[in-house]
Amino acid sequence: MNWIYRILFLLSFASTLLFQSCGINSNLMFKQAKGEENNDSIPLRPAEAYRISPDDKITFTLSTNNGSDIIEGVTGISDDSKRQTKATTEYLVRRNGEVELPVLGIVHVTGLTVEECEDTLIHLFSSEYQKPYVQVKITNQRVIVFPGNGSDATVVQLKNSNTTLMEALALAGGITDRGKANTVKLMRKVNGTRQVYVIDLSTIEGLKYVDMIVQANDYIYVEPTPEIAKEIAQDVVPIVSLLSSAIVIFTAINFLK
Repeated sequence: MNWIYRILFLLSFASTLLFQSCGINSNLMFKQAKGEENNDSIPLRPAEAYRISPDDKITFTLSTNNGSDIIEGVTGISDDSKRQTKATTEYLVRRNGEVELPVLGIVHVTGLTVEECEDTLIHLFSSEYQKPYVQVKITNQRVIVFPGNGSDATVVQLKNSNTTLMEALALAGGITDRGKANTVKLMRKVNGTRQVYVIDLSTIEGLKYVDMIVQANDYIYVEPTPEIAKEIAQDVVPIVSLLSSAIVIFTAINFLK
């Protein structure tokens, strides 16, 4: 009989391990303790313009004579003495904050806004061209949207600088059936620290936030409804199976005595 008790002990030990290892809704991210949410002073526009970061990709358009050739090109007037380059090539900002551009060579751009970068390039191109006019665009700006399924996410490219929260959610397919519209978390890096703003879109009062301007590298996380019953069932099934096997073995041994 000792070996029977050993089998039962091992089965009980395995069941204990399963109970300790099971994690209900362990795929849920960005959990916050109650009271830690930042619901005050939710910014409808970023506090400051986006600053170029390492691994960004930029393009630029260069024209001379303060960009007059751009206007003349639209009207059909041309002048061979004027020159314009089109933004057809992407330039990668290196990890050290520098980018290599034609004519200019190495230029440090990390930490600059688009406007500041344009002013910098205008100043540098002034030694080569007459009254340069420069337009800079960051081509890989994006936000990451978790629409409410837990760990599923979509990378949304920002094609313009005025993309709203509602547009970003729509581009990600909208809030899923499991998503909680009253708990939409927008996570934005401010002064090197991620700030979390909790937005309620479940009521008419939430309309004031739908036009909130998102910024590159924001995270938008729609909190999912926990699937407690489903996950408990998934965790309990192996334990029930072990216990059933133990009962069958014990019953069979007693029957054969």
